[in-house]
Amino acid sequence: MNLDQRNNSKLIWMITAGLVVILLLIVVFLWLNNTNSTTEQTKQSAIPVAQPAKTPQVAQPLEETVASTPAIESNQALVNESILKDEVPQNESLAKEEVARLDDIQKQLDEQAKILKSQHADADQLIKLKEEQIKLLEQQLSAQQNS
Repeated sequence: MNLDQRNNSKLIWMITAGLVVILLLIVVFLWLNNTNSTTEQTKQSAIPVAQPAKTPQVAQPLEETVASTPAIESNQALVNESILKDEVPQNESLAKEEVARLDDIQKQLDEQAKILKSQHADADQLIKLKEEQIKLLEQQLSAQQNS
């Protein structure tokens, strides 16, 4: 074996080791990031807020979508009514915690409202584009039939 072949082998092993170390660092980072997000989710799950149903990504006929929307809204309440009836704690620190919790709930509700508005605008735009597409297809079909 000449010197170039031995150095080539060492170089390949060093490159492989470097790639393995990089992959291990990425896996450790993702694992730690996942445990942090899981911890945050468990903290957030302590706050009782019903999440609205997410809109399906698969295209559905318009009639089905419109018909299913009132059923979703009637089955879910965004906030428990007991929040309005609960008494504010007399202890100042507990009252501050309660206000902070309610502020968090309000922020979540505001974010949900913003998301729903953007989804509604997107759906309107999609409907408009689909109508235009249907008109164009009808024009092409009539042009083909006339030819």
